[in-house]
Amino acid sequence: MHIIRTALILFCISWTLSSHAEPDTLSHKPIHHQIGFDIRPGYIFPTKTFFENNNKQGKPMRSVLSAHLKYAFRFSPDSHWGQLYPHAYQGVGISYTSFFNASELGNPISVYVFQGSQIARFSSRLTLNYEWNFGASFGWKKFNEITNPYNDVIGSKINAYMNANIYLNWQIASQWTLIAGIEATHYSNGNSNYPNAGVNTAGGRIGLVRTFGAEESKKKSSHIGKSAIEGSPFSYDLIVYGATRRRGIIWPDEKYLIPGTFGVVGLNFNPLYRINKYFRAGLSLDAQYDESANLKNHLAGTDYTVNEKKFYRPPFREQFAVGVSVRAELTMPIFSINFGIGHNLFYKGEDTEGFYQIMALKTFVTPRLFLHTGYQLSKFKDPNNLMLGLGYRF
Repeated sequence: MHIIRTALILFCISWTLSSHAEPDTLSHKPIHHQIGFDIRPGYIFPTKTFFENNNKQGKPMRSVLSAHLKYAFRFSPDSHWGQLYPHAYQGVGISYTSFFNASELGNPISVYVFQGSQIARFSSRLTLNYEWNFGASFGWKKFNEITNPYNDVIGSKINAYMNANIYLNWQIASQWTLIAGIEATHYSNGNSNYPNAGVNTAGGRIGLVRTFGAEESKKKSSHIGKSAIEGSPFSYDLIVYGATRRRGIIWPDEKYLIPGTFGVVGLNFNPLYRINKYFRAGLSLDAQYDESANLKNHLAGTDYTVNEKKFYRPPFREQFAVGVSVRAELTMPIFSINFGIGHNLFYKGEDTEGFYQIMALKTFVTPRLFLHTGYQLSKFKDPNNLMLGLGYRF
């Protein structure tokens, strides 16, 4: 089921990118295509003893190395998007990663979408840029009590891949650029399986990019007309999402993984105000039902051993919560990244009490319809659940 969902989401995002990569109807001029290759050496943060020396090798795991092949496009400078976001680029990439311990972690292959833009220009040839990557990684060696008992960080063969980096972009020729910078990466399964400690790395990035098609204009883009940003500054996003998750508890003082997977469904209503072409902000009304919430308060019987516990289903009131969150959104062509910090106001039980945090990627299939790929934390530290769904902007 996770494989089908992941493949479907990646297909939809790729289709969306290809549809947006058509010549802009305002200019009828070709977009600029780019092919890039990166090498990214890095450091593995020792978040678990597995990375220290509690592994088959009996020695610390500190190094990671990945190679990336990427396709990107830029909108024509004369197009609507090209005038609004003259430095933005977006595309798809594939990478191969080695943690130098293939027998316990594997050598995952990641498929992802990415977007970046300019932060500052130092000269006609040198700029400071940012970029984010988001996708899925395949080919992990997951935890197994018999065949892979030391690996207490990865519980799924497929995991989310998230990366952010900043880099210097040096134009060494008319259609060639050299890039060098720093980056950070996180891999996890969104609490859809256990263990879910994940892998966190940081390191460097060096690469080369070749631009095809029309030579990038050296002229500064003209100021956009009012028609490019006309319309109400207010928008209203309605989002419906779902996912599955696992639930671990401590009872009475031992960790215990409740057997099976549990469904999560939710709805967000998120009014936003456009501050400028890059940022929106607002509030969101968030409702969520989690059928794993507060199970530990409904143990069936009292004479079960730790490995034989069973639970009654809690009342709906204990598994449903409604909260309000403050939202901020980075807006670019095709993609928007939404961040939120909220607090449940209508709830009952420890698992739905308190603060929650949301990070979500919106991929616009049409100007109003978008794919929603998000992740929710609880109380600023505990992984909660994925948020995979659809949204509509009114």
